[in-house]
Amino acid sequence: MTSEFFFRLRIAGLALMLVFPCQPVLAEKVHGIAMYGQPALPPDFVSLPYANPRAPKGGKVVTGNVGSFDSLNPFVLKGSPPWQLRYLTHESLMGRSWDEPFTLYGLLAESVETGPQRQWVEFTLRDGARFSDGSPVTVADVIWSYETLGTKGHPRYRSFWTKVARIEQTGPRTVRLSFNEQDRELALIAGLRPILKKDQWAGKNFAEARLQDIPIGSAPYVVDSYEVGRNVVLRRNPDYWGRDLPLRRGTSNFDEIRIEFYGDNTVLKEAFKAGAVSYIREFNAERWQNQYDFPAVQRGDVVKSEIPHKKPSGMTGFVMNTRRPPLDDWRVRDALLHAFNFEYINDTLTGGRQPRITSYFSGSELGMRTGPAEGRVRDLLAPFADALPPGALAGYTLPESDGSKRNRRNLRKAMRLLNEAGWTVQDGKLRNDRGRPLELTVLLQQDALLQQATAIMDIYARALERLGIKLVVQSIDKAQYAERERNYDFDLTFFRRSLSLSPGNEQMYYWGSDGVDQPGSRNLMGMDSPAAEAMIRAMLNSRTRADFIAATRALDRVLTSGRYVIPIHSYAVGRIAHLKELKYPEDRLPIYGDGIHFLPEVWWYEADKDRKDNKD
Repeated sequence: MTSEFFFRLRIAGLALMLVFPCQPVLAEKVHGIAMYGQPALPPDFVSLPYANPRAPKGGKVVTGNVGSFDSLNPFVLKGSPPWQLRYLTHESLMGRSWDEPFTLYGLLAESVETGPQRQWVEFTLRDGARFSDGSPVTVADVIWSYETLGTKGHPRYRSFWTKVARIEQTGPRTVRLSFNEQDRELALIAGLRPILKKDQWAGKNFAEARLQDIPIGSAPYVVDSYEVGRNVVLRRNPDYWGRDLPLRRGTSNFDEIRIEFYGDNTVLKEAFKAGAVSYIREFNAERWQNQYDFPAVQRGDVVKSEIPHKKPSGMTGFVMNTRRPPLDDWRVRDALLHAFNFEYINDTLTGGRQPRITSYFSGSELGMRTGPAEGRVRDLLAPFADALPPGALAGYTLPESDGSKRNRRNLRKAMRLLNEAGWTVQDGKLRNDRGRPLELTVLLQQDALLQQATAIMDIYARALERLGIKLVVQSIDKAQYAERERNYDFDLTFFRRSLSLSPGNEQMYYWGSDGVDQPGSRNLMGMDSPAAEAMIRAMLNSRTRADFIAATRALDRVLTSGRYVIPIHSYAVGRIAHLKELKYPEDRLPIYGDGIHFLPEVWWYEADKDRKDNKD
């Protein structure tokens, strides 16, 4: 062959490379997908590292919720369902390992495939996947679930759907989603959408489901019975299709999970002491230290377990609704932060045993660092310098008191800030230039943290009185609270956002401007920050862990310096008091610590006799 032939062959090859530049990077079907890097577990893994694959099946566990319920559909905005249902009765195409920052493994799907830039994702359903009624999970069910949740479901599902350009069946058991924007996390989020049975809802209005219209799922548990206002009983499905999956071995071990409802936290705890409830989570370190010595603990019938974790602190405290004046003024919010005497409150209510949250991602590598922004963090924030809250670039720390009851220095600072914002003391009350007094309402619901939140607000109200501010505390039932929260009918309310080691699209749902006017969003403070949204987009498009960390630290600076929340103490360790028969893998805890993925997911029931028999 001549040299001219080889020359032309090389030219043809170059032309093909130009036409198909991504061809060398072939997509392939894999057993798992990670946000960064590769999944930690190999294709032939036996079980999740924090599960006991030999855990016995059986027994009953009773948990307690405060309040009531009027819905058993956790996928729509209407009603108040037990929060556990989404996690125990329904499944998604992929499932998480809670021992990795963000990695998914096959559940309803046997494999996942993505484009070179993750501009699309394709799932292959398992041949044996079944709903609890025995019918197969089909591609039609998957497509219907994505479309219905994205258009008629709870608002938390709708943002993702706006980023789906196309969803289509590509084979007998394969479905592909193509995205309309560059966002590496979308492929993972797609794997976590709950899958519902399409035929169940033929001729019915999904968004207006009645109490008895319980969505059919494919998970290990089904709703066996319920009494409105009293309990919901979940039964482990003996015909559950996925019992032998690696992701499921050693999980969902209880035959029955019973959710009992109580009027308030005091009654719930008394029920636990009496043995009517199997376990309880305690969020107050002082009570954990001093109030868990009742007879059942002394006899050894109740065990106290502490579960450490490595996740960010998240944010717990009292959120200020910036949709309402004067809370739309950062100086007023800053004044309220200075008036909040955390050191004294913490010592009074928790014995000083719980450290304060210092930022949204504190306690992890994702948290902002002290002092001025540097390096990549500074570069990300610099374009927004003129609009950033004070301290975002220069450095911001929460006000700290001397620990005394009076908190004089911080109250003086608070008054200066209020004066700058146009508020002065007139006739013993703080008033603006129109003579309107500064009065605020804090809205609380009757849940497990009510007592502590109320006690905190009682102390805080006395401090605000010294500034001429009236604080009214309103405690209402769960249903009323849900409605008022949905419509942002409050000045302040108790606030908890658990944040992960892999924050992503949910951050836009928490802090994005779309939630300012949309009822039922998670953006309770009503923040509208182009800088925050830009930091979230930088997180979503990061190609390296280093860039991702920098973007998250930059977001943390915007959130914290925005002074939207009065932070309280962090929950650095999970505290669970439980019956001695409830066991867990003590030697291999997940990095995410406690949560529904831990209890009840990987716990099991084992009486002393059973334990002895197993050892024999």
